[in-house]
Amino acid sequence: MAQKGFPPIVYILLMLALAGVTHWLWKSGRLASGPIAGLERLRSGEGRHSEDLVLLGDTFSGYSTFRDRDFQARLADAGIGLVYEDVFDQGERAAQIDRGDADLLVTTLDRFVQHRPQGQIIALIDRTIGADAVVLNTPKYPQLKSLNDLKALSASGVTPTITYAEDTPSEYLARVLNVQFEGFDLGRFQVLGVAEASDAWALLQDPNQAIAVAVLWEPFVTQAQRQGYTVVLSSNDTPNTIIDVLVASDRAVVDRSEAIAKLLTAYYRHIDSNTQNNARLKTQIQTDAGLSPEEAELVLSGIDFFTSIEADQWMQDGTLTQRLRATGAILTLAGEIPAPPTDPDTLYSPRFIREAVSNTETLIGLIEADNPKLAAALRGQPIATETTPTNPVAVQREIATATPIGNLNVRGDVQFTIGSAQLTPASLTTLDQLATEIGEFNAETVAVRVIGHTSQTGPAQLNQTLSQQRAQAVVTYLQSHGVTGKIMAEGKGYSETLPNISPADVRNQRTEIRLVRLTP
Repeated sequence: MAQKGFPPIVYILLMLALAGVTHWLWKSGRLASGPIAGLERLRSGEGRHSEDLVLLGDTFSGYSTFRDRDFQARLADAGIGLVYEDVFDQGERAAQIDRGDADLLVTTLDRFVQHRPQGQIIALIDRTIGADAVVLNTPKYPQLKSLNDLKALSASGVTPTITYAEDTPSEYLARVLNVQFEGFDLGRFQVLGVAEASDAWALLQDPNQAIAVAVLWEPFVTQAQRQGYTVVLSSNDTPNTIIDVLVASDRAVVDRSEAIAKLLTAYYRHIDSNTQNNARLKTQIQTDAGLSPEEAELVLSGIDFFTSIEADQWMQDGTLTQRLRATGAILTLAGEIPAPPTDPDTLYSPRFIREAVSNTETLIGLIEADNPKLAAALRGQPIATETTPTNPVAVQREIATATPIGNLNVRGDVQFTIGSAQLTPASLTTLDQLATEIGEFNAETVAVRVIGHTSQTGPAQLNQTLSQQRAQAVVTYLQSHGVTGKIMAEGKGYSETLPNISPADVRNQRTEIRLVRLTP
């Protein structure tokens, strides 16, 4: 209604001016992201239409395409209205799907397994390859260089404090380390949960806070590294740990299947167009998150977007099933869920991306002869590079001098028959599990040192030889069961017996599986 005292013509002119300002704000990126069609409806007072697809997510840059005004305009041209809503509570996000308040949600694979919304994974969005990382507060605690050092910090009387953004991939990465590394025990930490990684980064820098560890994401990871903090492990070291997926509700799968298929076709076409030149995607992320060009580049370099063909392959060849099982195992060991999913094959469907796959395959056929690298990228294949023969001696030296990340948590026994390097039958089951866990790490950035120890019984040289042979037996077994990265055996004899127990105690006879960081 016009305000009292304004002639009708003045009121009309004011409304037109307001519409022009709103349009300028929208075009300049200063207006919060939302569907163009939805904005026009709000101007006309119509509100959300029942045929709109409602997608729940958050402000993660990997989801920026769904918030992008140009992408939403193309959807509107295809007759699809997309309403993107931020719901930061992951449990509430799943609950809204279950109640029928939304059609779609974007989330990480671990949160999907934990909350199990009533829906299916219909697309893979991205995986982080360095965008998330565990950072040690070396400036405050100079002795803190690896995850193994956290145990010594606790023994010195300091209760380590860890900070991370709760209900995000940062929390899940902390859970992964808690399960996989013996020195990273959340039970010994004081946990300081925050809302955003920026809050965790601020706490890490605060001299009045006793923060030992922070889990951050870009651009704060790079900022921390430049300021002398130790990035001990990133999602580039575990590239399939943090995976973002698109989930459709069971109701939408039945009632909105055509609209969902069109959405995915448009989405993957957008991703394909950015595969050759990501300048537009960089600008999109920069505008979406209010970042500088350098910060947007850091964020983008830490995210690997799935193409439709790669997503389809993951669904068809069992890779996604394996990732669901592995994620479920981590959450079970962390006490987040009672058991891994028993029906992982039923939790996703590739049928909605078939048209997108067909479009990408057609594009590959047109460009492959002239641009094989781009064709490989569209398939999600790594670009082939020339390799040079490796010098075994140089490799061993590289591993021996590499910076430690931490010792893997060996769940089970690695034992040998008395006085020999023959593994016991029970040890083989333990090593099978270790081989699987080592395979989760990036062989280009992470190597393995297998360190054998003995108790102080018998001559020193005999124990040194025995410890080396036992370590080599473990290396040989791991290599024969799928460990293909750089790995070395190292015998310590009884030179490093455990503290506070007798040097002759049988507990000194142990095998350490230590991960180390390779120089990029």
